[in-house]
Amino acid sequence: MFAYTWSYGLGVSEEDAGVRWICVINNLADQLYYPLEHIAWAADARLIGVKSARWWTLSTLMWAVSLLMNILRSVRVILLLRKKLRKNGRTNQRKGSLSEAGVSRSTEVQQQVHSEVLSILSSMADLSNAIHWLPPGFLWSSRFPHWLVGLLGTVSSLIGLYQTYSGGGANG
Repeated sequence: MFAYTWSYGLGVSEEDAGVRWICVINNLADQLYYPLEHIAWAADARLIGVKSARWWTLSTLMWAVSLLMNILRSVRVILLLRKKLRKNGRTNQRKGSLSEAGVSRSTEVQQQVHSEVLSILSSMADLSNAIHWLPPGFLWSSRFPHWLVGLLGTVSSLIGLYQTYSGGGANG
């Protein structure tokens, strides 16, 4: 994760500033998640002398922030892709016909939109579970029945498997 964050940096190669800063915040949340989770685990294993509850809460909160940033990034990318589709549609209308390249580009953009929608659904399922695991009193934390927690995790996993094996992951 650190190597990815280091190579991404401040996202200067990103075309859209909104996507860039969402990704930077996401990377920051991901970087904070791992040490917080390790501290919580070490506290539970009695390797360090602190109470783990606060550390579990902080790590789960970073997980939730990361998922929320994933959702926002995907929404932003979909909006940009839809804008690109409309622009290509207007350009093709002016030309009077749809070339093979135009159809191919349009299909590719639609596949990207499909992939981003699946990413949103997966992240929403995970975000629902992350909020469930936060301490009671925050939104719906601790209120889901076990079957719903399992179902949400299964939905997220199946979407991830589909994206992996179809070659349609959100990031490539």
